[in-house]
Amino acid sequence: MNDIRTLMQKTVSFYTLGCKLNFSETSTIGRNLVEEGYQKVPFHKGADVYVINTCSVTDHADKKCKKIVKEALRQNVNAFIVVIGCYAQLKPKEIAGIEGVDLVLGAAEKFNIARFIGDGTKKEIAEIKEGKIKEVIDYHSSYSIGDRTRTFLKVQDGCDYFCSFCTIPLARGKSRSDTISNVIIQAQEIVEQGIKEIVLTGVNTGDFGQNTDEDFYQLLQALEMIEGLERLRISSIEPNLLSDEIIELAAASKKIVPHFHIPLQSGSDDLLKSMRRKYETQLFTSRVNKIKKLMPDACIGVDVIVGYPGETQELFLETYQYLNQLDISYLHVFTYSERENTSAIKLPGKVSLNLRSERSKMLHILSEKKKRFYYEQHIGKTYPVLWEAENDGEMMFGFTPNYIKVKTHYEPSLVNEIIPALLTGLDADLIVKTSLNSLVY
Repeated sequence: MNDIRTLMQKTVSFYTLGCKLNFSETSTIGRNLVEEGYQKVPFHKGADVYVINTCSVTDHADKKCKKIVKEALRQNVNAFIVVIGCYAQLKPKEIAGIEGVDLVLGAAEKFNIARFIGDGTKKEIAEIKEGKIKEVIDYHSSYSIGDRTRTFLKVQDGCDYFCSFCTIPLARGKSRSDTISNVIIQAQEIVEQGIKEIVLTGVNTGDFGQNTDEDFYQLLQALEMIEGLERLRISSIEPNLLSDEIIELAAASKKIVPHFHIPLQSGSDDLLKSMRRKYETQLFTSRVNKIKKLMPDACIGVDVIVGYPGETQELFLETYQYLNQLDISYLHVFTYSERENTSAIKLPGKVSLNLRSERSKMLHILSEKKKRFYYEQHIGKTYPVLWEAENDGEMMFGFTPNYIKVKTHYEPSLVNEIIPALLTGLDADLIVKTSLNSLVY
């Protein structure tokens, strides 16, 4: 009987574009569909249903969605194609016009995906199910599991900031959070499954608790008390929300790792004001200095946008020089792209695409130099490394608490183990080398 039921099971496969938050939601939606009787299979296995979770931070993500739809249909021409995520909320009609798409679900509807799929029969015209973003007020918990040794745990959704360049508030709605008590329950579930590292994620993670009379500092304190949790990592936090007490808590903690990813966007106070950011460079600098004073080995990553309207060569160089002198470890560089329904699209001083590309390359080179310098400071030191399942057959990879990527010869018994490792050198891809012989047991 079980064999017959298995043969009758519909299969489902997922593809996720964008941020860690999307990965956590894809994983949860996947578990929900498995509970509904679906069998999860790899993308290339020709699934009955394909779910594509989209991003819309850049124009590139929009275009990639079309490619993934085409690739899914190449795997199974009769596959039922569902598109969810930020792009689906922002431009449902545009997605519905992509050949082969059957169902488009908005920000709230994606969590009821099984009901909307129905029997999975392909449609002549794509069906759209999306409500007004102002009406999206419910919070849906989610976390990733089974994909790697780290888990992305969503604690917050939405954003009230309305930065001039950003469509996220239009795609995800107002800022809202889980409760500390519910996050603790989920974290305990994760730890019970043998996961050693939890990465806290959200649209504006530091804004946690706005609707619950709690705050992010209290959440960190509560998570610190969970037995069996080895590592707690903050995916990203706004500089105005990264308080001194959070930095001090991390410095004293045995679980919160010394790794901070802090969005900057520009090193020019004039541009920060135009972007409607909630800080100036002076505050950002103070946050970096505070971290480095208490945690000298801490890794600090920074988001920065190039080519924003009004970014003259002088203002770009101001950003470049600011980042160059700042004690940070790497950059995430985003090339500005015009987004509908944002105020930045109406601003004068448009930067040519060639200049945007040129400036992006300069900052990518700066990021590589920063990363190389940061890594070189740690060669010869021993750090606990959490080894991941990721491997290329010969080598496997892991991360130190301060986010240094390390590799060694593949040894299956090391997966999901935290082992002290001596960092011995850098390879051409800026991955730190070690070997089984240099592991300290």
